[in-house]
Parts: sequence; C-alpha cells; structure tokens
Amino acid sequence: MSRIGKKPVAVPSGVTVAVSGNTITVKGAKGELSYQHLPIVSVKVEGDTVTVERKDDADATKACHGLTRQLIANMVRGVNEGYEKRLEIMGVGYKAQAKGKVLSLSLGFSHPIDFPVPTGIEIAQDEQNKNILVVKGIDKQLVGQVASDIRAYRPPEPYKGKGVRYVDEYVRRKPGKAAAAKSE
Repeated sequence: MSRIGKKPVAVPSGVTVAVSGNTITVKGAKGELSYQHLPIVSVKVEGDTVTVERKDDADATKACHGLTRQLIANMVRGVNEGYEKRLEIMGVGYKAQAKGKVLSLSLGFSHPIDFPVPTGIEIAQDEQNKNILVVKGIDKQLVGQVASDIRAYRPPEPYKGKGVRYVDEYVRRKPGKAAAAKSE
C-alpha cells in the first residue's frame, strides 16, 4: 500500500473540491485548478477530506495512487496559500526588470533576454534586495518550471559564483588557475 496514497487530503475551509468523472476541480481564494486523473484510481470527496483508492495492485497503479493523492494535495494548498520560488541574480551588471507580462534579464550577454511570463504566474522583485526575483503562482509545477527556465539562462558557475540561483542553493566553488598554480 502506498504510504502517501492512503493518507486522506484535508480540505480547509474556503476550498471546494469537485469530482466529475476523471476530472478533479479545486476552487479556492486564489483561483481554480483542475486535473484529469487516470481511470486506474478513484477519487472520493467525503465532507472535508479527499481520499484516493486504487483499483488493483499492479505496479503502475500503485505509482499512480500516491501521485494522484499528492497532486490533489498540491492543488488544495495552491488555491489556498499559493507557491513561490525565490531566485537570486549574482554578478556585476546582472539584473532583472519586470515590465508587465515580460521579464527583461540582463545576464552578461550582448543582448537583454525578454522572458514572457505565462498566465497564472506573477514575477516581482524583492523589496529589500532588488537582485532577488520572487516567482509566485497557484500551480506548483508551473511555478517550479518558470523558476527553472529563468535559472537555465545563466546557471551559477563554480569559479566566481555568477549567474542565477535559487536563494537557498549552495554553489560549490572551485579554485581558479592562479590558485592551482601557486599550490604546486
């Protein structure tokens, strides 16, 4: 039995979960999300809890059991609280500026990069530190994907640490050629 799949999902007040066939719709204060689950699992809403049950004990069914439960839990948390990822831009002259639905990034290339912000995502700069971008949204997968796409333009390099990184990310530093030549 899946340890995650057998746990019921608690639905907080202000959030409604509706199941129609294979489609699950979650509505809350921040918005609405829907997911179409596979028919090898069944989803039941009973009061303020959602339970996921599987039809058989095949390996693929066991995998989808826990996956479906966790996706529903992520949707419930997303429409209630929302998700955010924080990115830090490090480097001399590296900066970002949000212009409506376009994020303009200057990351040391000969041209600025214009990143179109998808619908459902909000990107803002931190008030205390302008080098920190905050990516917010209700869809956990979309927030993570947008943050990963921004980071992929200039990942942190190990010599000076320049680039775009997550705020809590540790970048292992390497010594350069000059430091290696002195040690010999």
